[in-house]
Amino acid sequence: MRPVGVSRDFLGPDGKNVWGDIGLDDFDAAGVEWEYLPENVSVLRPEDVDGRPAVLFAAPAVDASTFEGVVEVPLVLARFGVGYDAVDLDACTAAGSAVTITPDGAQRPVATAALGMLLGSLLNLSIKDRLTRESRWDERTDWMGRGLTGTTVGLVGFGSTATDFATLLAPFRVNVIAYDPYAPAERAEALGAELVDLPTLAERADAVVVMAVLTPETHHLIDDDFLRRMKPTATLVNVARGPIVDEQALIRALGAGEIRAAALDVFEQEPTDPSNPLLSMDNVLLTPHSVGWTDEMSIGNGRSAVRAILDALEGRPPRFVVNKAVLETPAWTERTAASVR
Repeated sequence: MRPVGVSRDFLGPDGKNVWGDIGLDDFDAAGVEWEYLPENVSVLRPEDVDGRPAVLFAAPAVDASTFEGVVEVPLVLARFGVGYDAVDLDACTAAGSAVTITPDGAQRPVATAALGMLLGSLLNLSIKDRLTRESRWDERTDWMGRGLTGTTVGLVGFGSTATDFATLLAPFRVNVIAYDPYAPAERAEALGAELVDLPTLAERADAVVVMAVLTPETHHLIDDDFLRRMKPTATLVNVARGPIVDEQALIRALGAGEIRAAALDVFEQEPTDPSNPLLSMDNVLLTPHSVGWTDEMSIGNGRSAVRAILDALEGRPPRFVVNKAVLETPAWTERTAASVR
């Protein structure tokens, strides 16, 4: 049996982990051998996974080609992060590999980042930074900010991170509304939030914060119709995935003054094209899909992913498996029962 693999995109040019401490010493403490994969790849290859009990990965995609000719597939493919839109879950299930994510590690850092992006946009921090650097102090009154207290914040997606974000909003005494067809009513009731349909959310919210998972259902969920329904004083924040928002529709809405501002950590194309009109808009706060990347996220995501792998190696179903059907397949249950360690 080969060691557990860790994708090489974690390493910088100096050979150090760019994320810092991600809890790999938990493998050492458990007596589990691990190693970085030999090459930095965009898609995990058969030679990267064959014979390994598990692979911990961040940037690479996983598709059917990953398992071509593989004799012994990993029990677990542990993604360092919450999104799994670059993972072919059907291919993983067919092969017998459980795909795990790390919502417990990313939850608070992303919720905090969402609050930071929202406040930054309301306070016009992007343009005010520019005014200061360019000695344009006489323009300060052109960029009066907006307060958050007492407003209505609409959450698109109401999973664990969004509910954590709702708790961070509590001191501002905002009204929280949310759209999520899969969220239980009890979750909303416990936080004093109101579940509404998507058009209602667009019309009532002073700020819309996108925190949903990217799926075929959520692709371009925030479209031209949604944006036209928003208040002209409203702000749109996206800390989830770029394609959930129709970027061309957003550019049009911002240019037409149909919404006040936007704060975006994610884009439809990443890195975004240098000619993207969003880059030159004063009422748009932008970060390069990294606003939640903190030491807190590094250790949280890492330890969560490592724990998922150790659980599987010790014969326990890991937490946060996204292709749960794999746990009922003989290929998975027989291997865990035999304890690959």
